[in-house]
Amino acid sequence: MPTFPATGPVTLRTNLADSQLANGLKTGEVSTDLVNFDFCGPKTANQGFKPMVREGKFDAGELAIVTFMQALDYGKPLVLLPATMVGRFQHQFFVCRKERAPMDPKTLEGKRVAVRSYTQTTGVWVRGILQDEYGVDLNKLKWLCWDDPHLAEYTDPPELVERAPKDGPALNDIALAGEADAVIPAADLLAHPDMRTVVENPDEAGRRWGEKYGCGHINHMFAVHRDLPKERPDVVREIYRVLHESKTAGGLPKAGEIDQLPFGFEHCRKSLELIARYAYEQKVVKKLYRPEELFDEMTIKLGS
Repeated sequence: MPTFPATGPVTLRTNLADSQLANGLKTGEVSTDLVNFDFCGPKTANQGFKPMVREGKFDAGELAIVTFMQALDYGKPLVLLPATMVGRFQHQFFVCRKERAPMDPKTLEGKRVAVRSYTQTTGVWVRGILQDEYGVDLNKLKWLCWDDPHLAEYTDPPELVERAPKDGPALNDIALAGEADAVIPAADLLAHPDMRTVVENPDEAGRRWGEKYGCGHINHMFAVHRDLPKERPDVVREIYRVLHESKTAGGLPKAGEIDQLPFGFEHCRKSLELIARYAYEQKVVKKLYRPEELFDEMTIKLGS
């Protein structure tokens, strides 16, 4: 358990990937005398999620929203700030072999879909889209998965998940060979000439989704050890300030675009309501979380 000094500057072991939002903070364009961010996390933020929730390796940092809700399930000492680090419409992250005829996603019922992990936040969003927008019965899909969940306590639902052999082909190899009917891939596969998106015109589909629901798809938010807001609320307010200032310094959001990186509880509420419902319906979390339950009485007020 970390010990935070009662006054003065605080050093925080921080997992935060390079991004347009984080650039101002990481380069020193945005600075603070109160918080020393020790950016000791891996280059790819999601590689730090497992040590963050299993070992308490970081005092602060970005965390996938579904991983955070699972952490709440199992009593991990974390609390959210209403600060989104990664957000995007997820329609583009669902692909298949290019030679497959344009498909109604509902035709995937009874088929096998590959994804790195069943609990991956992108996968939860994609399944929610399939269910709500295309009427897909998620109980009729079989998910081929490679990685263990970030939370060691969680077990994938066996009726929905098939584990790929540890010595078998990797996800990209399965996708390129057409051995799964569709796949939620790593970003490097999205532009492969042999692959195409399952949802036609994904950018337009995302725009329509945003107009319908009035929000984007929150993927990662900023979390801190739950003792920090209690012991050093001044530090937490400063973290929120510099993150927000770094976002502005990065020119975000771009003019005319929906803000995929919302700050402030009310701006995050709708997206959080949706992802919480999807995670619960997909048997990823134990309960249907209300957005208010993801924060404490101090952090929920940031930016209000």
